[in-house]
Amino acid sequence: MQDTSADGLNPGFTRRFAVGAECNGTGTHFRVWAPKRDSVSIVFEDGNEEALTRESGGYHSGYVDGALPGNRYRIGIDGGAQAFPDPASRYQPNGPHGPSEIVDASKFGWNDADWPGIGLRGQVIYELHIGTFTEGGTWQSAIETLPQLRSLGITCIEMMPVAEFTGRFGWGYDGVDLFAPAHVYGSPDDLKSFIAAAHALGLGVILDVVYNHFGPDGCYLKEFDQDYFTSKYANEWGEALNYDGDGARGLREFVTANAAYWIEEFHFDGLRLDAVQTIHDTSSPHIVACISQAVREAAGKRHVILVAESENQRAIFARPVSAGGYGMDGIWNDDFHHSAVVAITGHSGAYYSDFHGTPQELLSAAKYGYLFQGQTSRWQNKRRGTPVFGLDPAQFILFLENHDQVANSASGARLWQVASPRRLRAFTALFLLLPGTPMLFQGQEFQSSRPFVFFADMPEPLREAVARGRAEFLRQFANIAKLDDPPGDPATYAKCKLDWHEFEMHAEAVALHCDLLALRRTDPVFSAQRAHGIDGAVLAPEAFLLRFFGQAGDDRLLFVNYGPDINCGSFAEPLIAPPEGSEWRLMWSSEEKKYGGAGVAPFEDDKGWHLTGHSALVLRATPLGT
Repeated sequence: MQDTSADGLNPGFTRRFAVGAECNGTGTHFRVWAPKRDSVSIVFEDGNEEALTRESGGYHSGYVDGALPGNRYRIGIDGGAQAFPDPASRYQPNGPHGPSEIVDASKFGWNDADWPGIGLRGQVIYELHIGTFTEGGTWQSAIETLPQLRSLGITCIEMMPVAEFTGRFGWGYDGVDLFAPAHVYGSPDDLKSFIAAAHALGLGVILDVVYNHFGPDGCYLKEFDQDYFTSKYANEWGEALNYDGDGARGLREFVTANAAYWIEEFHFDGLRLDAVQTIHDTSSPHIVACISQAVREAAGKRHVILVAESENQRAIFARPVSAGGYGMDGIWNDDFHHSAVVAITGHSGAYYSDFHGTPQELLSAAKYGYLFQGQTSRWQNKRRGTPVFGLDPAQFILFLENHDQVANSASGARLWQVASPRRLRAFTALFLLLPGTPMLFQGQEFQSSRPFVFFADMPEPLREAVARGRAEFLRQFANIAKLDDPPGDPATYAKCKLDWHEFEMHAEAVALHCDLLALRRTDPVFSAQRAHGIDGAVLAPEAFLLRFFGQAGDDRLLFVNYGPDINCGSFAEPLIAPPEGSEWRLMWSSEEKKYGGAGVAPFEDDKGWHLTGHSALVLRATPLGT
């Protein structure tokens, strides 16, 4: 918090965040970073204008008595004829080009005072996009589905970005007003209501945030200072952000305040940082470490989690600040996804070409996390990744689907639509029982028939440029001839909305996920997520086993056979040997009829072992005679 009395502006008014409009019920304090501007003023819609006072550190600020919630305003600069939205606006009811609206954060009646927050261990994450999660596409309509997620075994929602963006629809990664929840989904209080409802059900909620670029339309930061951006680094999504050059203070304080804001004001349980490989910062401390510190300070006694998407797979993001890292709790594991998808579908184009979907790859991903930890990637023609030794298994976020990977099929097809049902069931078991932290993508649990493709409602000429850019990106996949769904077409957006009737209609898929998550949650061996708690062996060109070590010989075996039936008199493999005085007994099978399977056959008899093709099997060590 910042006491503005140090600047003599309004003695006794204590700000919560570095920038933006903060209301105390009788008036509002405004603060804007504009170090090279001579004068800054608040221009209200009723025509009144109030000058701000220049501070010593590049900010302009001031308290306006009688400026109340619901009042709309813009910010005038150097007496110019044009005024702009507040860069730290709390609400843009008419979109990013419209006026900003004052919000009183104290008005919402929170009921989660006893909510302890969440830690990463034990979580089952569910990624969703608010606009397509329900037919209504709002926070209020999404509340209705929360009990179904909870009953399934989900523990944490990961919400795709909601910062205000241009247009009627979009993924959210082109946000321009980072403090303003997108008006197309509802009001700021609607977002708070969603989080409060989730907490009441025992669900955590984390927010996907974008600190590597701003969207191409509706961003007015340069009107206040050019130093928010830099030409020092390349950025595939627009201008790079200035975290380490001259004048970087404004952006650094803006972003760390934003991270804290989502935690403190909206009670989010953490953040997922998008594409941290494009957050360039050679200064110390690194901005991501600063974000980590700001989030934890904002959370107070609540536990929060921070997750990074690191395409270049640098383990430093997930190491503690005390050990020279940047303080994230978890990191997405693309390598597991890529290898598993090659095994499931047989397709290995573009960035999948580094992977073969072999049992050894899958075993290595299970044991070590990333597959590329510094060796050369043929696809990228450079070294990829860094060693991850010392990281906990739970720190690796595992997935078979996410928003990017489903959309990168161009048609937005789900895995169940392009893979053998039996093979997919086997890999679902692998994914949900591994000691990493599993993440499902909306609708995956009930085999949604709705696609998820790229959509973005941009004005011309950006709309055409976005479509060309998306088509160019997809050309890396030889099996994709063209982009079928124009990103700016409302029909493209509408076709991605989930049909929640399918949750009941596709009961076999729901039962599969529900039972596996219950097994993961209730079984002491699978729930332990122990470091060095598994080992594995290759059994055939498309079959392997994983042994999960429990306490005092209470072990589990997971067989995954995604090839033909295996009938083998014996296996010369010590990991198959049961603990002394024990035998293996069936615990779970992907071939159960309630999942759509053919029925569970004996896995061992007097003729040897029998592993059904395209299936997974879980065995439990049980003392002989019991």
